[in-house]
Amino acid sequence: MSGALNFVLLSFLEMKKIFLSISFIIYLILLFPYSITMANEEAPYDIVHKTDIYEIRHYSDRLIVQVINRNDDNSFRKLFNYISGANNTSEEINMTIPVTQTIKDNESFMQFYLPSKFTKEAIPIPSNPDIEITTIKEGYFAVIKYSGRSSDKNFVKYSKILYQKLLEDQILIKGSAIKATYNGPFTLPPFRRNEAMFNVDWKN
Repeated sequence: MSGALNFVLLSFLEMKKIFLSISFIIYLILLFPYSITMANEEAPYDIVHKTDIYEIRHYSDRLIVQVINRNDDNSFRKLFNYISGANNTSEEINMTIPVTQTIKDNESFMQFYLPSKFTKEAIPIPSNPDIEITTIKEGYFAVIKYSGRSSDKNFVKYSKILYQKLLEDQILIKGSAIKATYNGPFTLPPFRRNEAMFNVDWKN
């Protein structure tokens, strides 16, 4: 009798494992299309140089909204609230990629890029006075891509790799490293696109 009971219990446990495995696979399939990227429009660029480690991109002027980054969720929330309608026209603005973080004048900033349809003369004014509308001027940027978590540890690691390669290639770096994040928080680490970049003085 006990042998039959053990068999039933083992069969139940095996079926439960199989069910959980199938459920997890279905969850990943459903989650994958949503989480690959958190936006549709990406800031356009041209690749002007490429190595096995990094690439040099040319960006035109880019219109952004930015806020001082306190290393908590408030910075992201303030910017997200703005594009969700917390502005003088209550307009909802499509989120674009990437979200960037950088340091200027000893202050850390988080930045959202605005869709290309907007100009500085015709853009909703933020309701929150902490949010600034500004333009990142046209220029060249050296970029290294990596997957995995968008942690500060990974960012520092790849920033150092990029920094060293640019020094070896005698490319002048202008300013601090920029952290660029392209995916939502539910994207699995192997499918994430992260970047570290530097503004550089590039001459063909």
